[in-house]
Amino acid sequence: MEQSSHYITICSDSIGDTAEAVVQAVIHQFQNQRVTIRRYGNVRHEDELRKLMEETAQLQGFVAYTLVQPELREVIREEAVRLDLRIVDIMGPMMQAFIDTFDDAPQARPGLLHQLDENYFRRIEAIEFTVACDDGRDLGAMLKADIVLLGMSRTSKTPLSIFLAHRGKKVVNYPVVPEIAPPQQLLSLPPSRIIGLTMKPEYMLKIRSERLKMLGLPAGSQYASLERIHEEMEYAAVLFKKLGCPVIDITDKAIEETAGIIMGHL
Repeated sequence: MEQSSHYITICSDSIGDTAEAVVQAVIHQFQNQRVTIRRYGNVRHEDELRKLMEETAQLQGFVAYTLVQPELREVIREEAVRLDLRIVDIMGPMMQAFIDTFDDAPQARPGLLHQLDENYFRRIEAIEFTVACDDGRDLGAMLKADIVLLGMSRTSKTPLSIFLAHRGKKVVNYPVVPEIAPPQQLLSLPPSRIIGLTMKPEYMLKIRSERLKMLGLPAGSQYASLERIHEEMEYAAVLFKKLGCPVIDITDKAIEETAGIIMGHL
């Protein structure tokens, strides 16, 4: 197995989610993605900071950080000069822009984004709701959902649902199958709460074929035939039109991009 040759250290005096999200987004812009991410959260002491920076320098990587405590921000800058180590301040420029533009001062308290406030508990509730309703397991929950996702098998319904749940949305996803009539609960919903998912047939064929291969099933299954895929897509198109809901072609779209489009429809 080929070893990773690039190292990025994430350093935060909170949990490090913000920095890692930015780092991951950047990594995906490069073809060479052989990168090892070393994440250090809840860094509160100068000794911890110096140690992780020395290790990163030895690995010839760089440090991406979200530190809000002034003392630690000063130390990381000093150590970067001493070690000749590249550092990337994820939050600093944004905080400075806020200070300069709005003449305000930051609280310099780590972890404020993740404190246990009302929004946090709303997200937890949404995640629990969404997991319990995966793949149409609770039809009655459609009436309580913020979003109902409809789509054929392999249209990313579950990962999309979980992603949206982390944004505080209660989501039900329901599989569209020609042999199963849509439930009455679905037909009673306003179109604005329903999203139809589709993709190009050739792309679907590739995904389903890979799925069969992964499961060790024969490649000639009807599930991964163009004829069956076209049949399902035609049925889905008729259903979406009947419901009057927005339809999103997810071909070649990342989960984040599709989720952004869905949020734009709400």
